[in-house]
Amino acid sequence: MKSNYHTHTCRCRHAQGSEEDYVRSALNSNVNILGFSDHGPFPDHDFGFRMPYEELSEYIDTINSLIPKYSEKIKLLKGVEIEYLPKYHNYYEKLLESLDYLLLGQHFYADPANEIRFTTSATSTLNYLDYAKTLKDAMQTGLFKIIAHPDLFMVQPYAWDINCDRAADLIVDTALTTNTILEYNANGFRREKITCPDGERYQYPHNKFWDYVRKSKVAVIVGCDCHNPSQVWDDAMTLAYDNLQSLGIFPLVDIM
Repeated sequence: MKSNYHTHTCRCRHAQGSEEDYVRSALNSNVNILGFSDHGPFPDHDFGFRMPYEELSEYIDTINSLIPKYSEKIKLLKGVEIEYLPKYHNYYEKLLESLDYLLLGQHFYADPANEIRFTTSATSTLNYLDYAKTLKDAMQTGLFKIIAHPDLFMVQPYAWDINCDRAADLIVDTALTTNTILEYNANGFRREKITCPDGERYQYPHNKFWDYVRKSKVAVIVGCDCHNPSQVWDDAMTLAYDNLQSLGIFPLVDIM
């Protein structure tokens, strides 16, 4: 079986293709389960790079219309990829009344001073601990089924150090105790490698993080994080599965 729970559409304004375009591509690649998780909006603030709040109901209605149309060929699921900010707890609960799952994609977080900090703007690896604490708090709510690219904190060209160890340990430990699934994100392989003090590498996935996962036996899935229908099952997905197998990690396929 083949599955993907991380699918974007043109609604987020930085991807291409309609919901049905992705379904057709998934069928062409013999994908059995396709979960939509476009970047979810917030009701009172636009953090950018996501669908407008006014399109959320249309997004849900469109997927609902596709489910019976393709029910004999593929299992379709409704979700959004969204960041965790504590003040939106009730909103997340409301979303789950209409969706099958929430995919946590923590592209920004509230730091200890309650200022919004983007993951790409870390000034040192100490910021990784704030990121990890946010993921811990999110997982402990029980609202998020999957953590997208949990090693996203490594997007900047810092060397892996003790703060990275602590962040990885906190994220993996919490995933294990809360039964939250961690996503091995194939989109990292579509990006160019970066040069760091400890060598050239992909921004993510980061092997040192996934070594923590391997030792913990946390549940893992592979996420395509596709932003174009042609990416639903491409070379990056094949590489992701091959890498996980080499690490001794065997991902789940059907999680719903």
